[in-house]
Amino acid sequence: MRREPLRLETTEDPVLGGRLVLRQPRRGHRVGHDAILLAAATPAKAGEHAIDIGSGVGAAGLALAARVPGLAVTLVEIDPALAALAEENVRRNGFADRVHALADDVMASTRALAAAGLPGAADRVLMNPPFNDPATSNASPDAARRLAHLSAAGIGPWLRSAGRLLRARGTLTLIWRADGLADLLAALARGFGAVTVQPVHPRPGEAAIRVLVRATKGSRAPLALLPGLLLADADGRPTDEAEAVLRHGAALPLAAL
Repeated sequence: MRREPLRLETTEDPVLGGRLVLRQPRRGHRVGHDAILLAAATPAKAGEHAIDIGSGVGAAGLALAARVPGLAVTLVEIDPALAALAEENVRRNGFADRVHALADDVMASTRALAAAGLPGAADRVLMNPPFNDPATSNASPDAARRLAHLSAAGIGPWLRSAGRLLRARGTLTLIWRADGLADLLAALARGFGAVTVQPVHPRPGEAAIRVLVRATKGSRAPLALLPGLLLADADGRPTDEAEAVLRHGAALPLAAL
């Protein structure tokens, strides 16, 4: 007897205070603050082209498109099921005229990337790459969640892919573990400069849990460290700055051109 393929169980969830509604898998990696912070930290303007690599269901790329009218965005995701959801999210949120999703592996020089004219074309690349080492982290039993969170290869292949996609002096923006900043800076030194870092702190007096990082391809300008972003006050209430970004789509200082 012929079996029908299993359907991915999904939910539809508002982000950015309802400015976007995203369809995403019920289980596995789910859209969180990281994607919205990444979009808020990415510099861009109308007429430019941004590429969101490892885009999942498109949260960061769509949030960036929502903030910057006239910006073209390409969402690149290795998982075909997530790429299909990203394409659906593009349509349902009204961005089909300037945002497109592509199922492909940015770690390889594939025909699909070349056919889409992506290598060397982007003004901006943004990414929320897997930042846990499977040798030191507990692996999720969910395959999609493992793919989103674990990478034995580290950040190097992702940075090389970003460099291949960016034009000269284009910018890369990413979000990373705060305790992995030293390794990230060492990897960025091969091909990028003008590195600017903004730590993200959960509460006053607590160590940063994430860093938002912007870097320019081919630049030799020195490192800059910005004041940290505080997500919540001592009582656990979201700060005004965090609310402005996460609910109202405001930009962070890293996004200044």
